Amino acid sequence: MGSFDDRAAGWDSDPAKVARAREVAEAVAAAVPLDPGLRLLEYGAGTGLVSEALGRRVGAATLADSSAGMRAVLVEKVASGRFPGGRVWDLDLETDDVPSARFDLAVASLVLHHVRELDRVLAGLSRLLAPGGHLCVADLDRTEGGTFHRHDVDTHDGFDRAELAARLERAGLVDVGVRDCGAVERDGVAHPVFLAVARRP
Repeated sequence: MGSFDDRAAGWDSDPAKVARAREVAEAVAAAVPLDPGLRLLEYGAGTGLVSEALGRRVGAATLADSSAGMRAVLVEKVASGRFPGGRVWDLDLETDDVPSARFDLAVASLVLHHVRELDRVLAGLSRLLAPGGHLCVADLDRTEGGTFHRHDVDTHDGFDRAELAARLERAGLVDVGVRDCGAVERDGVAHPVFLAVARRP
């Protein structure tokens, strides 16, 4: 994750990243009921752009990331009041125990294609949800063919939507639905993005 540490300080200066986070936040808002008392977890939060875009439509955010550089940015944002009541976690569900806290909404935006132990992470996210809580996953369609991260070996080539939906169900979630969620452009190529939504019974 060293590259994320190195890029963290300038992450928010990229207008495309900010716009992408807003697009994901609006898709989440359209897919699940939000309210200002809702407990939010953003997993693989980076600099917390999706949580920022959700704003006061949700309650205090817990911002989890395994990159020390990203967490440093998040700590500064919490201290400056950008996330009222927010907290920052060093959490990697591939290796760490699942915390005891529970959330009404967990969001992971363009995170899971970096995950090797996908089923373990999905099970962890499922366990972090309170009964009736929702998980929203925005990520790349497999049709992008691996060109989005052509130099990274530890990534998936996007996801087959039906296969991911089945994995969400195996993680104990129900009411799984997948919808289009715009695209990410890189090197002049548009890579389609989906939003998968599931609920803990």
